[in-house]
Amino acid sequence: MHHPEPSALGFSPAGWVSLAIIAIFLIAFWKKVPGMLAGGLDKSISEIKKQLDEAKALRAEAEALRQEYADKIANAEKDAAAMLEHARHEADAIVAKAEADTTEVIARREKMAEDKIAAAERAAVSDLRAKAADAAAVAAKGLIAARHTAEADKALVDQAIGSI
Repeated sequence: MHHPEPSALGFSPAGWVSLAIIAIFLIAFWKKVPGMLAGGLDKSISEIKKQLDEAKALRAEAEALRQEYADKIANAEKDAAAMLEHARHEADAIVAKAEADTTEVIARREKMAEDKIAAAERAAVSDLRAKAADAAAVAAKGLIAARHTAEADKALVDQAIGSI
């Protein structure tokens, strides 16, 4: 069975659809729709490229900034280590100076103590000599007073005169 196919002005439905599509394409070309589509796509592509370039520039700037801060951190760590080492050297120098000063003070005080002891010994010896001289004078006075009488004095005087 064969069914008759509708037609208008001698065109079948497939022909009308083909004519409509051709008309749409012709109007689209006449209104420059492909150019607008290509321009829109080109514009989108250029916008995307611009954003990519900006992203690359931002990334490069971020990398440079990261490197700069990494360098600063490394320098800060080096400076901190140098300051710590310097502080250790200063502390060692202070300790060494304190030890030297302490040794010097101890030596000076020992010398002062020895000088005081020597002075005390000299004073004691001098005092002892003075007391011994006083005791000898008192003893001599007592002996002279006890042994020398007037007769002994007369004999001494006669002896002294005789020797002259």
